[in-house]
Amino acid sequence: MNKDIDNIKKTRLFLLNAINDLSADQLNEIPAGFNNNIIWNLGHMIAAQQSICYIRAGVLPVVEKKYITDYKPGTKPEQHVDAAEIEKIKHLMLSTLDRLATDRETNVFYNYTTWTIHYGAKLASIDEAIVFLPYHEGLHSGIIITLKKLVSN
Repeated sequence: MNKDIDNIKKTRLFLLNAINDLSADQLNEIPAGFNNNIIWNLGHMIAAQQSICYIRAGVLPVVEKKYITDYKPGTKPEQHVDAAEIEKIKHLMLSTLDRLATDRETNVFYNYTTWTIHYGAKLASIDEAIVFLPYHEGLHSGIIITLKKLVSN
């Protein structure tokens, strides 16, 4: 697997391990002062990776459309996510990266469209997109660790 993708996977494995002991209610809890929860952040990481890598290259995402629409920027949790769906999201956290590595190797992202992200940087290729992902994931990792502290008390 590509080193950059492998590093993203290590971060996601760390997060999955960090939240492994939390209940479905804790993963769905929105603490005071926040507008989302742990499971939304995990879903958002999947949606962002799919949008940044696949949709920007004109390639169909490898996840169901609901993950893109329910967890895209500007959304918030609208309903309780049950245990079965939580397990699916946890699985997608890793399987989408495995697929990304395979798809990168087979050059499915040849038609990547240059765009400026709201952080100000321009991404002009799948390689630049993959290098950007750890920054985005780091932001949400910090939020998840903070949320875990709040819902674990």
